[in-house]
Amino acid sequence: MNPGAVQQVSRFLEHLRLERRLSGHTIKSYRRDLECLSGFCSDESIADWPDLRDHQIRRFAAISHAKGLCGRSIQRRLSGARSFFNYLIRENLLQNNPAVDIRAPKSPKRLPETLDADQMAHLMEVPGSEPVDLCDKAMLELLYSSGLRLAELVSLNIGEIDTADGTVRVTGKGNKTRIVPVGRYARKAVDAWLKVRSTVAGPTEPAVFTGPKGTRISPRSVQARVKQRAKAAGLPQRVYPHLFRHSFATHLLESSRDLRGVQELLGHADISTTQVYTHLDFQHLAQIYDKAHPRAVAKKRRKTDDES
Repeated sequence: MNPGAVQQVSRFLEHLRLERRLSGHTIKSYRRDLECLSGFCSDESIADWPDLRDHQIRRFAAISHAKGLCGRSIQRRLSGARSFFNYLIRENLLQNNPAVDIRAPKSPKRLPETLDADQMAHLMEVPGSEPVDLCDKAMLELLYSSGLRLAELVSLNIGEIDTADGTVRVTGKGNKTRIVPVGRYARKAVDAWLKVRSTVAGPTEPAVFTGPKGTRISPRSVQARVKQRAKAAGLPQRVYPHLFRHSFATHLLESSRDLRGVQELLGHADISTTQVYTHLDFQHLAQIYDKAHPRAVAKKRRKTDDES
């Protein structure tokens, strides 16, 4: 592409940084995706952005898919391109957005990973009585007991959790507040942590959970601690904070069958987001069927006989 088109990408990235104040990580993703689009344009002998047409954007998406990029990643590329072209339109450098009606191919739904109840109970057996041990145990218990997102856990302040009442007030996505129950094991763990918190936290620090410097713990620190505790517990799979939320939802749904109730506890605006856990439940039922149903057993037996 010509130098002017490349400079327009640079100015757009500066716009994202200075005016929209997006994070460095997000801007890096925009840069990478627009570099891919620029490379495609060069391969197609397209010198400037106004020369780009919708059928060529569609071809860009198809080539990305053929190279093995999943639908979600292609959709992100197209979304970045639409934002960039809208910026060019506002700057009077482009008349129409060629990516506006282009959609990525659908990706197969990925079911969330979970731990079973026994694995979760084993993970909660955090040894030690040092403040860091009590803090870690309280965080793990609360993540699983109340199905909190990582950001919700980190942002909790003193006064938002009431262990006597067994509730926690959570501010979730879109600054929406919800009240979530706290189980007895989590209440006990949080109480034990709060008794020693003052030996670690700064005198004016409002956060429930703090790091070694006495300030609010960072999301990255929580991720590292969860990983460390899972490794110490001997769990073979990758364990991360959101896995507790997936397990919380799955275990509740298996026991209660109350999809609406689980939706409220998770703070999902749309019940379709919660319905992914019904697929997990069906998967569990299908395994029971395969093991127990006479027809399923007979089918497996016939297959074994045929192979022999």
